[in-house]
Amino acid sequence: MKKTINNKKFLKKARGKSALQRTLKSAINCSGTALHSGENISLTLHPAEPDTGIVFRRSDIAGGNACIPAHWTKISDTRLCTTLSDGGNVSVATVEHLMAALAGCHIDNLVVEIQGGEVPAMDGSAAPFVFLIECAGIVDQNTPRRAIRVLKPVSVSHGDSFASLTPVPDSLESFSLNVEIDFNSAAISRQNYLFHVADTAFKSEISRARTFGFLHEVDDLRASGLALGGSLDNAVVISGDQILNEGGLRYEDEFVRHKILDSIGDLYLAGAPLIGHFHGLRSGHSLNRGLLEALFADHEAWCPCEISNGFPPVSDVTLSPRIKKQVREPAMAVTV
Repeated sequence: MKKTINNKKFLKKARGKSALQRTLKSAINCSGTALHSGENISLTLHPAEPDTGIVFRRSDIAGGNACIPAHWTKISDTRLCTTLSDGGNVSVATVEHLMAALAGCHIDNLVVEIQGGEVPAMDGSAAPFVFLIECAGIVDQNTPRRAIRVLKPVSVSHGDSFASLTPVPDSLESFSLNVEIDFNSAAISRQNYLFHVADTAFKSEISRARTFGFLHEVDDLRASGLALGGSLDNAVVISGDQILNEGGLRYEDEFVRHKILDSIGDLYLAGAPLIGHFHGLRSGHSLNRGLLEALFADHEAWCPCEISNGFPPVSDVTLSPRIKKQVREPAMAVTV
């Protein structure tokens, strides 16, 4: 009963006109190689009705209607990627880059039809999915957009890795992330980046950051059935202290930006946008999942609310220096 009272307190505040849920104007398709399975995968994004949320549908399964909601309770594996499962034999792996694009473009309702068990890697970033969303177009729906407001700090840790969510003032409807990474490689070393989710910032600052890996780990990963589709076309590959990709990095600090991208995608599995601040120190998919579990396990740590004006930029947030190189729009197969 106490939780219900708290929810009512925060559910609707008089902050003016509510922001509306959003979906795509039309369906759009892409295809590409899966990072871990190596299979060629076809994926279609379909508009969905208000309050549908994000749903993955495996059209290659008998009947073509095996559905998995994009929700943290459906996470079945976090080794090198985030995998969702229906609790049986139906799963979809590597959902985090697509989920990050949907979060960055503020897409609330979508059916992701996929002919295979893994989202295609494309170029290893979220940029191709942002491009797809922009090609399909976005439409407002006549239903208020909802979010999950963090009410008190929650945190999880494992060894020297740590992740937390903390509240922001009630007057703000914002979500920010501060991520720190530390690798024993001169090509990466220690990097830190603070990012505030805003209407246009995700595309320019985060979406192009690619997944990365070390050349000396490739044989072991493939022996374990992972990274079978990995290449210089869909990942940044590091050998010793050298970047093997032609053209080098897209951002000077592309590695930590990709970790932010992963975190945005993982945390969108909360089922709605978060209002609060995320801090990750050497964090990854496993801690991100554990953090959501910790948040929702404490009924006093969160509440649902309606968003009145989206996620506007906050003028007093200072981001780390943004040094980026111009890159071309990713090549892909697209059908509208």
